[in-house]
Amino acid sequence: MTRRTIGPVLINGEAVDPADATLSVFDIGFQRGYGCFEAMRTYRGVAFRLDQHLDRLAMSAEHLRIDLPRRKHLVRWCEATAGGGDGVLRVYVTGGLDPKHPGTDNAVVMFLEPLPDIPQAVRLDVLEAPWHADGKTSELTGAKTLSYGPNLAATIEARSRGFDDAALVGDGGVVLEGPTFSLGWIAAGALCTPALDSNILASITREATIEVASDLGVPVREERFVRSDLMAADEVFVMSTVREVLPVIAVAGRDLEPGPTTLQLRDGFHRLVASETA
Repeated sequence: MTRRTIGPVLINGEAVDPADATLSVFDIGFQRGYGCFEAMRTYRGVAFRLDQHLDRLAMSAEHLRIDLPRRKHLVRWCEATAGGGDGVLRVYVTGGLDPKHPGTDNAVVMFLEPLPDIPQAVRLDVLEAPWHADGKTSELTGAKTLSYGPNLAATIEARSRGFDDAALVGDGGVVLEGPTFSLGWIAAGALCTPALDSNILASITREATIEVASDLGVPVREERFVRSDLMAADEVFVMSTVREVLPVIAVAGRDLEPGPTTLQLRDGFHRLVASETA
């Protein structure tokens, strides 16, 4: 089955029909999950915070020791792909054909994917994530790599239990993030979100939401929280490229309502996007 895209697939800047878009089975991106990626929302043909996404892509590639094409080429390819309208612009950089020399004969793949059906709210299970860095550093700390198998497995496990997705916790119940999103909640009127020193992904949507909170006069706490903090929250929400700011209506066995501050943050995020992509 050919994946649905809005327009052609770009491979190293060359447009290819989606039905003919292929990569080598010998690419270490396929064989070993060695590579990096970005996903960004497009609004009316404009990618939201393209520069920040490309900065993070460059950081990921540097950690993987993969050379990227020149920035101006990446910008041109992204803008051409995003021009298809509203969707999710996906950018993948493979590791190439030689594991001893990453980036040899590799591919930069881009396509605009139609937006999936996005629910009004989500239900989260709480799952342990023993594979997560959880404050420890490695060669790939901070990189957004292709190796997302454990994340996907966590989502599948949560769904098997009747939830939509998972909130991941580390050693000692430290709250981390979701498999593909950042976590936030409201407690005593403040926006609480796990600090980046737990080596969670430096989410661009999370950063934008913190900006919105500041504009709204909502205090922000970026700290090392534990599971009991999340379970005691007044409101909970997720932050991601695709879901934007989305209320959570259940965490493990506790039901919640979409709260007023969450809805203010969501609406403020929409205004921010509109102003930056007008």
